[in-house]
This record gives sequence, C-alpha cells and structure tokens, in this order.
Amino acid sequence: MNPGGALAGRRGRLEAPDVLCTAVLAAVAFTVVYPILLVTLQSLQVAAPGEPARWGLDGWRAAFAEPGLRAALLNTLKVTVVRQLISLPLAVLIAWLIARTNLPGRDWIEIGFWAAFFLPSLTVTLSWILMLDPDYGLINAWLARLSFGGKGPFNIYSFWGIVWVHVITGSLTVKVILLTPAFRNMNTAFEEASRVAGASTLRTALRITVPVMAPAILSVLLLGTMVSLQTFEVEQVLGIPFRFFVFSTMIYDLLVTRVPRYDAATALAVVTLAAMLPLVLAQQWLTRGRRFTTITGQFQNRPHVLGGWRWPALALVMLLLVIVLGVPLVVALLGTFMKLFGFFDIPKPWTLDNWTTVLTDELFLRSLGNTLVLATGTAVAAILVHSLIAYIAVRTRYAGRRALDLMSWLPFTVPGIILGLALLWLCLDTPLLRPLYGTTALLIVAGVISGMPLGVQIIKSGLMQLGSELEEASRIAGASWWSTYRRIVLRLMAPTLMAVGMITFVGAARNIGNIALLATSANRPLSILQLDYIAQRKLEAAVVVACIIMFISLAGALVARLYGLRSSVG
Repeated sequence: MNPGGALAGRRGRLEAPDVLCTAVLAAVAFTVVYPILLVTLQSLQVAAPGEPARWGLDGWRAAFAEPGLRAALLNTLKVTVVRQLISLPLAVLIAWLIARTNLPGRDWIEIGFWAAFFLPSLTVTLSWILMLDPDYGLINAWLARLSFGGKGPFNIYSFWGIVWVHVITGSLTVKVILLTPAFRNMNTAFEEASRVAGASTLRTALRITVPVMAPAILSVLLLGTMVSLQTFEVEQVLGIPFRFFVFSTMIYDLLVTRVPRYDAATALAVVTLAAMLPLVLAQQWLTRGRRFTTITGQFQNRPHVLGGWRWPALALVMLLLVIVLGVPLVVALLGTFMKLFGFFDIPKPWTLDNWTTVLTDELFLRSLGNTLVLATGTAVAAILVHSLIAYIAVRTRYAGRRALDLMSWLPFTVPGIILGLALLWLCLDTPLLRPLYGTTALLIVAGVISGMPLGVQIIKSGLMQLGSELEEASRIAGASWWSTYRRIVLRLMAPTLMAVGMITFVGAARNIGNIALLATSANRPLSILQLDYIAQRKLEAAVVVACIIMFISLAGALVARLYGLRSSVG
C-alpha cells in the first residue's frame, strides 16, 4: 500500500463540494459581474441604439457637464448621512428592547415593525403628502385652525420632509427587523460573566455587546448606506417641486428624456459603483478573521428587567409604531375610498367605485396572478441561492469564497433601473437566454439578484452566530452531512430563512426599478400596473392596487412571524 500515492491521487481528484462551489461562483459571476461590466462598457458607447458601435468619452463629458451634478452628489450624501444618524441608534434601541428586555407585548411589537417595513414606499409617501402638504395637509390644516389662520408649519416638499419619509418608510423599520434576531441570538452568558468579573454596564457594553454585535450592526449600516445612495421614489415625488435632485433621479432624467442618453446615465452609474465599492471592502476588512459565535451548546438568553422604565419604553415604541404603521395605513385606506384623491372638502367625497373598477378589471386579475407567481418563485429561489452563497462564504474553506462574498454585494452598487437595463442587454445578447425575455422567470432572476446583498448578509450573520461545535457533535454521533444540516442548521436558522424569504417576497411584489424595463404585457405584475395607473393620472386606482399589494405583504409577514415565534419557542 502506498499512502503517498493514495494521497496524491486524492489531491488530483476533483471533490464534489469544490465542483459545486465553483459552479455557484461561475453562475454568480455571469449573472452579477457580467451585467455590471456591460454597464461600464455602455458608458463608453456613444453610438445611438441600432447604430454600429462607436467608442468615446462623450457620455462621461455629458454626465459631468450636467450643471446639477455637484448639487445632486452633495444632496445624496446629506440625505444618506442624516438618515443613518437618526435611524441606526433608534433601531438599535428598539431592537434591544424587543429582543433583550421584558417589554410588554414585544413579540407583537416586532410584528408591527415587520408590517411597517412591508408598506409600499410610494403609498406611504402619498399618505404623508395628505398629512403634511403645506396647502391641504390634514396636520397643517388642523394646526392652522388652532393658530386662527395662516398656514401650518410643516412642508413635506423639503429636505427634512424627504428625510422624514425615508426614516419611516424603511430606514428605521428594516434596521429593527434585521437587528432584532441578532440581539435575540446573543448569549447573555457573556454579559453575565463580564458583570461577575466586576465590569460596569458601560464597560460590558463596549467590551462585550458591541464587539459581538459588530457583524450585524456593520452589515445593517452598510446596507442602509447603499440603499440611501440609490433611493429614487421619494426624491422623485417630493424633491422635484423644489428642484431637489439626487444621483438616482439624475440618472432617471437622463434615461427618460426624449433622446435617452444611455452613455451618460451609465457613466453616472459607474460613479455610484466606484463610490460604493470602498464601503463593501471596508465591511469585509473589518469582519475578516473575527469570530462572532453566540449560539452554542451552552446558549442562554435571559431578558433584562426594565423595572420602572418598562412603561415609558412601551409608550415610546408604541408612538413610533403609530407613526410608521398606523398613520400611513389609515390614510392610504381612506385614499382608496375618495372620489378625488387628496380632496376631503368636496360634496360626498367617499365612494366604493374605485374598488369596483379595479377588482373587475381583467388587467388587474392577470397582474395579480403574475405577482403571486413572481413573489413566491423569487422567495423560494432566493432562500436556496442566498443560503448556498452564505454557507460557502462562512462555513467552507473554498479558495474563491471571498470573491463570491464580494460579488454578492455588487447588485447594491448599481441603481435598480440600470441593473434592469443591464439584465435586458444580457438577455438579448445571449442566444440561450433570449427565450426568457417576456417571461416571469426573467423577473424572478432579477429579483434574486437585486435581493442578493440583503439576503446573503442576513443569513451570513446568522451562521456566524451559530457555533460550529453543534454540527461537529452531530457528525461525531454518526449523522450524515445532510442529516446534520437538516436537523441542526436548518432548525436553528429557520426563522432567519423565513425572514429572508418574506423580505424577498415583498421586495418582488412591489419592485419597480429592477423590472420596469423587463416587464411586458404578458408578465406585468401589480407594481408595474400601479405605475401605469399613476402615469394615466388614475391615482385612486393606483392607491387601490397599492393597498392590495400591502395586504398580500402583511398577510405573508404575519404568517412568517408567527412561524418564527413558534420556532423560537419550540
């Protein structure tokens, strides 16, 4: 017997896990990196669509010659910084109260923040316009009556109006739902050991809590920053009236002009990509080589007793829930019953005709079916793909795992409408993919790619907090890899995977930017139908469609959270 020869033969043989990892790396590179390369090349393509290719820097010159470019860049940075400064500390506090204290009704409060996150941002924006419009907003009108004349003090069409809507439409809620599981999975034995050793609460927080929570907090902060750098809907609705532009609205303006400037728009997209890449590299450098395990065989999770602060904390959280969920939900529902959206003082302002018109429309019924297929398919595919990428990045020693992890961030570095355009180019330029155009499958691919940064990072955070000794003990006891994965990893990760599935489900159901250029009359979902209604100035029908999307999302959120709560108990 020749052990050396056997070892050499084993080294020369391709192992099945390596083949699988390489296949995943190649698939992600083709669907993520290649479209981004197409965007970069298009910024140098100066020929009009349909003409022979001509290369040059005309697009870059046009982009940087735009008079408002410097102002748009500054506005983007201002909105991003202010959003994070307000939402992150508040989200950390709320997540800690929900996950680590004896706050009354904390499970249902968490469901409330999930529901608020699932509200369509366009619907929430329209709701707050009805509340804070300087001329007819309900809050301003009420305050004007109290002050005996004049106008109310608030103006939704302002920098602070944009920040306000951003914070309550996603910046706060998404951070709460991402940080709460991380706080819940943190082992309190670490903090208790620190206090027994004589450390103060502050020292314990700085030396134990913050380092252990660093991956989750850094990932959430980075994701929030990336989303802030490419936000579009709120600035487009609230910023145009007072000429407030950000990077994404400038790109949109270049694409929707009478003669679209694809070269200039993609040049600005490349600038956005260059601005975001350092953030991705910084996050990976900060978390590389550190261990953040919190769930082990000796896991403990005892809630902190708030004592006299229990009811003031509950009042604060409930007030925030009313602002982020109650007000938009009530006002949006009122809007669906209005004869003229935004006019409360006309004779007999209420009607059921809006619902009747939409629910009996054949286009609506077809779009509803497309939406359910799209959202469900995207959620299932995202759980499979994102969990596989996260597992390779965290649990394997595959040589290309860091490259795969970096690629999973790239979809957030390109504005959604540009990513959709790149996928369209990819589909039309690749003969094997051309049959996908006009199908729901292509929209599912777009949804999986656009949700990849968020989904992979959520699952990675959960895996990094899951002690590997649990899997090792199962394998020592004789269990196979699949049995260990199914009975240990999946059970512990089930709430996290459900969260990823539901976030992806909602994102696919209300997605506009990534699929606007990919949707056709055959696969049009409700989100695009809503956009069509708005373009036709049928605002009442658009709000009805938005509320139906919201109801689908809220039902799924309730099912997901109830399942997650039962999993954590059982």
